[in-house]
Amino acid sequence: MLDCSIDPPLASNPKSWFTKEMLAALKGQSIPNHVAIMMDGNRRWAKLQPKSMGLCAYDGHSAGAKGIFDIVEAAREIGIKVLTLWAFSTENWQRSSVEVKILMHIFEQYLLENRQKMVDKGVKFSVIGNLTPLPMSVKKEIEKTKEATKFENEIELVIAFNYGGKDDITRAFIKIAEKLEKKELAKEAISESLIASHLDTAQWFDPDLIIRTSAEIRVSNFMLWQLAYSELYVTEVLWPDFKPVHLLEAILDFQKRQRRIGK
Repeated sequence: MLDCSIDPPLASNPKSWFTKEMLAALKGQSIPNHVAIMMDGNRRWAKLQPKSMGLCAYDGHSAGAKGIFDIVEAAREIGIKVLTLWAFSTENWQRSSVEVKILMHIFEQYLLENRQKMVDKGVKFSVIGNLTPLPMSVKKEIEKTKEATKFENEIELVIAFNYGGKDDITRAFIKIAEKLEKKELAKEAISESLIASHLDTAQWFDPDLIIRTSAEIRVSNFMLWQLAYSELYVTEVLWPDFKPVHLLEAILDFQKRQRRIGK
């Protein structure tokens, strides 16, 4: 039986996040091409730390951001081609203005601090969601990072920011309606594939696997159209504690499943 209980010895400064035994357990033909993660549990993580540390929501979100690139590197090593991380939902605007500002700042700083690392590691960066209401400084860093990494091809990191499944579908229907009004499209041409081509995720294949941390068993308005046949994996691990070994466990679980896609 594969022991995934601890990180491998090389994890402190890894050339590899996994031991040869761990990688040997993977079945190459069933590696998910696209994995999406609902990064949940940052605030709960902060609350669970010793009171003497005096942590707040900011510290939880900051801790969650620090572990992202480890997961990106691990996903690349496993052979995942697209990794989508849900960082900020359309509903998160309902949080306090202070927390929203914190989240915007953390995202902006993450891009500043990790842009060159993405280039060095062959990570192409993309974003889905409605970027219109974001602060101009955040939008500028998004565009700079996309431009800097546009030729990278080891793995694609897609950040879902100000993203909601209902909003994604709504915006797709608005685009289609505009084409109908301009007579660029006939109503007879409307199909599932046409709708999918107007979603934020049009350039990628739908997620094979969706992982949710922190044990919440719901999809919470994430990729509502795209997850129709995605495998769901829920772990009790809070996002700041989610390590490459936990990603490996999710992939191994995925490989045990029989995906019939309705057949």
